[in-house]
Amino acid sequence: MKLAEIASILVICASLTVKCQNVESREIAGFGDNLTREFERSMDNALCFEDIEIGAQWESPGRTVTETDIVNFANHTGDFNPLHIDAEFASKTIYRKPIAHGLLGMSWAAGLGSNFPRVSTVAFSAVRDWEFHKPIYAGDTLRLTTTVLDKVMHGKRTGRVAWLLKLSNQRGELVQQGIFETIVAVRHPQRIRESKRLENGVPDNSHEHQSEFDES
Repeated sequence: MKLAEIASILVICASLTVKCQNVESREIAGFGDNLTREFERSMDNALCFEDIEIGAQWESPGRTVTETDIVNFANHTGDFNPLHIDAEFASKTIYRKPIAHGLLGMSWAAGLGSNFPRVSTVAFSAVRDWEFHKPIYAGDTLRLTTTVLDKVMHGKRTGRVAWLLKLSNQRGELVQQGIFETIVAVRHPQRIRESKRLENGVPDNSHEHQSEFDES
């Protein structure tokens, strides 16, 4: 085969490689766009502050803890305590086998609760009274029950909501619980302010002020 023919083949291969890369890039970009649109659609149905009622409760689906989850959490956090990653060491402790990090349970509680319910959250403001009742092992299936404890306005456009989170295993045993506080968006700030004025016995003079303004 002549050098010119080889060069021609190499040029064609390079061209095909570039085209494949361009197609792959467009597919990846399209996949990201689809995820963004799905998230935006889901947030359209998210609860705002007005929608949340004290005492309302939700339960998440289950999620099973694996050894990989525990090792990955150790890698992410840098917590390589042998209780979590050394089977031989853990076998000589009261746990008899490796246990998941306590904060893995708390993190999963946050994740499981993020869709049950889906809320128009502006910020995560506090964790209070978090308790660790039982160890979590690889193979445990965790579920979260979320209950609204309290809600108060927080500024003009947001409200603060207190949520009681209870994380249980497949045997129905409570493994962790505590309170998360979040800042939630208000859908209709003006309506909330008017409702508060009526609750406090303050007359709504907005129409009178508007008439005076119009006349002037």
